[in-house]
Formats: sequence, C-alpha cells, structure tokens
Amino acid sequence: MRPKLKKLIWIAPAAIAGMALIAFIGGELVMQLWNWLLPPLFGWREITFWQGLGLLALCRILFGGHGLHSSTRSRMRTRMEEHRKHRTEEHDRLRQAVRSHWDSGPSGGETQEL
Repeated sequence: MRPKLKKLIWIAPAAIAGMALIAFIGGELVMQLWNWLLPPLFGWREITFWQGLGLLALCRILFGGHGLHSSTRSRMRTRMEEHRKHRTEEHDRLRQAVRSHWDSGPSGGETQEL
C-alpha cells in the first residue's frame, strides 16, 4: 500500500470524528447557554440538543459566510482599500482648500482694521 493512501486511511476517520465532536460541543454549548439565559430572562421555553444544533447551523448559514471567507474577504478588502485611497485623496484636497481659505486671512496674532 502506498504511504499516501495509508495516511489517508487514518486521517479521514479522524477528521470525521473531529467534526462530529465539534458539532456535539457546539450544539451542547448553544443548548446550555440558551437554557441558562433565555428562560429566566424572557420566559422562553428550553430547547433540546437538536434544536441547539439547528440554531448553531442556522447562525452559521446566516452569519458564517459559507466557507468562502478567503476569496470574498480578499475582494472586499481590495475594494475597501481602493475606497480608502480615493477618500484620502478627496480628504487631502478638502484639507488644502480649507487651509488656503483660512491662511489667506489675517494670522492669529494680527487684527483686521476696518
């Protein structure tokens, strides 16, 4: 048997077991936090483990980004840097205009005679 295939035979079950453990811990954590906080504070009913796991999955879908973080974030970061650069140039032009307006009048120590 090739070494790469032999390594894969051990890694695949370990990865599946690790994902199952993370899902179990996440569902249990959400369930415990919900049942500890929300029923006493708001009078809502307690939830089961499966409802906690479903709530965790729903939050992942709504707020998690579907695993596309690297490409989406890099495009967003590039767009934000371009926007920031453009905004900085506009800000510098505005700053120069304000300075030229205020510098053309008398300085702070001089008074203007009528």
